[in-house]
Amino acid sequence: MLGIICIICLIVGIFVLFVKLKKAKSEKQEFEEKYNSLEIKVNGLKLETLESKLNPHLFKNILNSIQSHAYQTYHALDKLANVLDYILYESQKKFVSPSEEIEFALNLIEINKIKISPLFELKVKTKIKEGELLYEQPILAPMISIDLIENAFKHADLKSSDAFISIVFEFKESCFYLTVSNKISDHKILKKDRSGLGSDTLEQRLKIIYNNNFKLDKFVEDDVYIAHLKIDLLEYKAQMLASGR
Repeated sequence: MLGIICIICLIVGIFVLFVKLKKAKSEKQEFEEKYNSLEIKVNGLKLETLESKLNPHLFKNILNSIQSHAYQTYHALDKLANVLDYILYESQKKFVSPSEEIEFALNLIEINKIKISPLFELKVKTKIKEGELLYEQPILAPMISIDLIENAFKHADLKSSDAFISIVFEFKESCFYLTVSNKISDHKILKKDRSGLGSDTLEQRLKIIYNNNFKLDKFVEDDVYIAHLKIDLLEYKAQMLASGR
């Protein structure tokens, strides 16, 4: 009788192991398919105009980071898929809604979390006033938030326990606000590159699209770099309607 029980237990154990191996194989295949699909998108990513200037090598590095962090793989791949779709398709539009742009930015931030230390302080807040009519309307230039966010991750010391990044999105009275602040890294290489192309490109886009309906302030306080962007979308829309555009 004891022998029969042992045989049954052995059979059950083999069956459970078989099911687990089959599930693991399926998950591995699913991961490889997602990874290969995203890699194909990255290889075909060409953002050559001022409206959509982004380095595809950034996404290569992100893919490599995701691959080396198995416990975050599926979550990060989903976020990256959303980011790539937005860049490849939504960014081709002249305007997107503030809602879509903020969702894109939040996905981008989630991906960047892979690179930071568990001790690193990252604060992200969204303050959306209820009943804002323009929040869901296509009136905001796509990827307008990416330069300020990437600049913060680029110049902060992501491995330091006393460093931080703070990102606040706000939409009220038909105005889009983005405030990004970070403690500046003491790393000499990062300091050398403090005045990058991204900031200039953003200001050029804002001037071309929104004329005098925006305000971009950048300053340093006690080794903390702060960038504050405000776009008056209601005033901009009024001018568009008045000009017949």
